[in-house]
Amino acid sequence: MEEDVRTLAEALRRAGNGLVVAVTGAGVSAASGLPTFRGKDLGAIWSRDVTEVGTFRYFQRDPVAWWQWFADRFAGIAEARPNAGHAALVALERWQSARRGDFLLITQNIDSLHEDAGSRRLIKVHGSANRVRCSRHGCLNGAPSGSLPVADSGLDAFLADPRRESLPRCPACGSLLRPHALLFDEYYEEHTDYGYSEVRRSLERMALVLFVGTSFSVGVTELVLREALGWRLPAFSIDPAAAPPAPGITGLRAAAEEILPAVCRELGIEDAAPTP
Repeated sequence: MEEDVRTLAEALRRAGNGLVVAVTGAGVSAASGLPTFRGKDLGAIWSRDVTEVGTFRYFQRDPVAWWQWFADRFAGIAEARPNAGHAALVALERWQSARRGDFLLITQNIDSLHEDAGSRRLIKVHGSANRVRCSRHGCLNGAPSGSLPVADSGLDAFLADPRRESLPRCPACGSLLRPHALLFDEYYEEHTDYGYSEVRRSLERMALVLFVGTSFSVGVTELVLREALGWRLPAFSIDPAAAPPAPGITGLRAAAEEILPAVCRELGIEDAAPTP
């Protein structure tokens, strides 16, 4: 791993004050005890019935079963804590800012571990598990720009007594509340919080991209990857199990919570430990 650490650290130095883009997937949160989304492990969230269950169409057909499925798949997400990989990304953001550079973290994850760790320039392209929104488009609590804290949703009461009568409903219009998350039959542009327009604008200034723990199975990774390869920019993929998805990407076969703190040490960054 030492050679990979030196290679990535030197590439980050050469990026100068350009925009460093980090794109994270579920792999970065695995060390925090959260399951991955795809893959061979038995806990993979989307390992079965993806196109049927993980959709708004299924939610409309059977919201009781859907909310139970969602709560079961994301059990423990509120109790999870940032790991060394999250902390190292915060440290890299501070380091890049200190030398008058730019840094943007784009995450596919709906957990709050990046913001809990202290990330500032953060776009959550798939939404947030700690918020819900009205299922009626145009409601002040719904798309294209509204949402509510999950603590104000009544979801706990439903999960304690899961039936149609106890489903969480919008306080403004009475429609069903849904997760504030991008589902498989929806589009990035459906809600402003997904920040897809900002992602597209930012890629025009990208100097280096670092993919961390992603399976490259969603639209945003395809977009960033295409831009990086098209401009022949330095591109790295941190994944302990998988080879890089395309020629031109440097694969670093290591866990994020191991290699990212090592890169910070190579750069002389000392404060890359997670907050207890």
